[in-house]
Amino acid sequence: MWKPSQSSNSPVPPTPEPVRPAAPVFEPPVARPAAPAPAASGDQATIGKGLMVKGEITGSESLFIDGKVEGAINLPGNRVTVGRNGQVAANISAREIVVLGKIRGNVVATDRVDIRSEGALTGDVSAARISIEDGAFFKGGIDIRKPEVKAAAAASAAAPTSESA
Repeated sequence: MWKPSQSSNSPVPPTPEPVRPAAPVFEPPVARPAAPAPAASGDQATIGKGLMVKGEITGSESLFIDGKVEGAINLPGNRVTVGRNGQVAANISAREIVVLGKIRGNVVATDRVDIRSEGALTGDVSAARISIEDGAFFKGGIDIRKPEVKAAAAASAAAPTSESA
């Protein structure tokens, strides 16, 4: 008889437990969408599909463009990513530029330019490194420049060696 009595007692505690998880289940979905948004806005700003920006964009964080931009983009030390829906008619200056959409304009990257298979770039490229995947469209000139940091380090390393010799 203890067993039936214990089994009747056990359903009672689990009844409050499902009620408690039900409340947190509703709270986390509210917290989950809020959590990625601040992380994305802190690390990377986004211009969505429905937005069009005309003018100059400058700043100190990375940028993801899935809409339309006309003008100039200057984000030194950061990454500019043009998404699949992105259409950019601007000159871009950044540390790294990733092209999944379309860019019409010259791009200058202190590190690298990456044109993915879905991407199209019409304009001149100046960068330390460039990657063009199969299927990507590119029309323009390429100027490969040595990275400024490595060039400065090489110059300073070469100077003491020549003085000691």
